[in-house]
Formats: sequence, structure tokens, C-alpha cells
Amino acid sequence: MAHVHTLAARCPRAAPIIHLGATSCYVGDNTDLIVLRHGLDLLLPRLAAVISRLAKFADEYKSLPILGFTHLQPAQLTTVGKRASLWLSDLLMDERALSRARDDLRFRGVKGTTGTQASFMQLFNGDSEKVRALDKRVAQLAGFDKRYIVTGQTYSRKVDLEVIAALSGLGATVHKMCSDIRILASRKELEEPFETSQIGSSAMPYKRNPMRSERCCALARHLITLHANAANTHAVQWLERTLDDSANRRLTLAEAFLTADATLLTLLNICQGLVVYPKVVARHIAQELPFMATENIIMAMVQAGGDRQVCHEKIRVLSHEAGAQVKQHGKDNDLIERVKKDSYFTPIISQLDAILDASTFIGRAPEQVIEFLEEEVNPLVAKYKDVLSELEKPVALNI
Repeated sequence: MAHVHTLAARCPRAAPIIHLGATSCYVGDNTDLIVLRHGLDLLLPRLAAVISRLAKFADEYKSLPILGFTHLQPAQLTTVGKRASLWLSDLLMDERALSRARDDLRFRGVKGTTGTQASFMQLFNGDSEKVRALDKRVAQLAGFDKRYIVTGQTYSRKVDLEVIAALSGLGATVHKMCSDIRILASRKELEEPFETSQIGSSAMPYKRNPMRSERCCALARHLITLHANAANTHAVQWLERTLDDSANRRLTLAEAFLTADATLLTLLNICQGLVVYPKVVARHIAQELPFMATENIIMAMVQAGGDRQVCHEKIRVLSHEAGAQVKQHGKDNDLIERVKKDSYFTPIISQLDAILDASTFIGRAPEQVIEFLEEEVNPLVAKYKDVLSELEKPVALNI
């Protein structure tokens, strides 16, 4: 009302009809919908920049073998690029969710105090078509092709929930990705960028803590929690509306967009400077691959005329002996050396190097990455080609 009185004082001829038939939600809710759409228009290209940069990383390392993990235990090999493509796949889903939320937005328009447009029917002397035309025209002037035909006093807070759900989903993706990076950093296989003068730890000068990934996880966790807030706000909008949404939404909507923006900026910086250490990766593979290769060794022996059951028992015994060296004595995996010393395996000794070639354990991972980039990632990146050159410029962070 302060705004209405102030405007009336400045425009006295308009004073009798200012805000006639409207509510504060006509101003506030319609503005919020414009802001939501604009916010998504800012975030989507930023997300595309992350996807574009990460795609280059995936392509570069599509064929580099690395230990895969299930249950956080070493499993069959994958590749560095294939693992990055898993992150990319989630980010593509987030782009689709955000785009869908953006495209689904409509305008509240002119609906009156309980959404029935009764006051506007009075203004137009009961002419329903004029009320409908006004509603449609106001939406068009605000840049919306569609409007919500039915509302209460406000547009449904389910709309807020859909937008926050998409942003919260992005938070889950970022948290998973950056948690993976933190795990890989602890194994010294992969690191986020590290500035020449950056301090890793105030107490331990040698440390290179994954501070960017930790920051992303911290922000992403907050973003995830906002989903419950938006859901609860929608759930308690009794009948045509209650006002306990107002103060909450001023925090939740703003924080969701600001948090997503800060998270994507940090994530882009990470993707621009990811460092892989192939020799460390190879060393870790060498520690586990002998166990993974046991089935291939058995198959080679059978092809050379050996008995599978006999070979299986010998491999079982040697594997347990090698496992004891690793677990009980902290030594390297010496299974292959034990195989070489056992005369039973003489027929295949010359084949062991080929059997232990890590590139033969990664399946179609490189081809999967190529197919994924060509069919799914590149077409999406092409949608944003006009803005990516600017958004992909190196991001400087205050670390």
C-alpha cells in the first residue's frame, strides 16, 4: 500500500484507478515468475559451460585405464574418461530438468483476490471475454506465451517446488561428482587445480587439500536441503493461500539461485584445471590387476592343454599367498611372480604381458565415451554455442 499511495501522490489523475481490482500478489507473483525465468536463463548457459569443458576432459582421457570401484572396493577397470562421462550424464539430466522447469513457467496474469477474476468482471461489466483478453494481453506484455488459467490468490507454490527440485537435483549431481574427485585426490590419481601460491593447510605445508571440491560439496548440500523447504511451503498453502510462504520464499528462492550460481562457477574452475597422474593410476592398477587377471590366466592354460580344475586350485592357492603378502605384510602384489616361478604355468609365461595389458580390461569404455559425446553431449552444447566462448573463459577463484 505504501507503493500505491506514493504512486498516487505522483500521478494524481491515475490515483482513483491505481491497483483497482488487483492484489499485491498481482505485482509480487508476476514479478517472481519473471525473475525465476531470468534466473534460469542465467544458470543454464553456465551449466552448459561446465558440460562443455568436462566433455573435453572425457574425450582426452577416454582410453586411459583406471581402477573401477563398486562398494568403494576395487572392481573391474574403467577409464578416466568413462568415469567423467558418468558425471556428464547426470549433468545432462540436470540441464533437461532446468530447461523443462524454465519452459513450463507461465504467467499468473490478472486473477484477483481468490483467483476468480470477480473484480475484473465488475470492471468490465460482466464481459468475460474482455477479462480473458486482458489476462492474456498482460501475460504477452510480460513476455509469456502462456498463463496459468486457474490460480488462487497466488500462483501455485508447486511451481516454486518444481524449480527448486531441479536446482536441488543439480546440487546432488555436483556433490556426487566432487565427492568422487575428493576420493580420487586422496588416492593421488586426479587433482583439482592448485594455484602456485595456494596454501593447502595452515599446519601442514605439504598438503594439497581439494578445497574447491569441498566448497562445491558444502554449497551443494545446502542446495539439496532447500527442496524440503519448498515442498513444505507448498504443502501448507491452505485453500486459496496463506501468508506463511512469503518470508520463507524470499530466502529459499534467492538462496537456491545464488547457491547454484556459486556452485557452477566453482565447478567450472575445477573442470578447467583437472589434473590426472597416469603413473599413479598405473601403479594402482598393477596392485590389483593380477587378481583380476586370474580368470584370463586359467583360460590361457586351458587353451594350452591344461586342466581347468587343476589350474583353478593352483591359482587359488597362489592368490591367497599373494593376498597375505599385501594385507599382512604390506608388500606389493606378487601373484604374477609366483605364477612365473611355478613350472605348471610354463606354457603361458610368454603370454603374461599380453594377459596383463590393462587396455584389454576396459571393454567398450572408449567407444562408449565417443558415442555418448557425439549423440548426447555435443548436440546439447551446440544449443549454447553463441554464449559459450565468453562463459568458458578461465574462472579465477579466491582460494
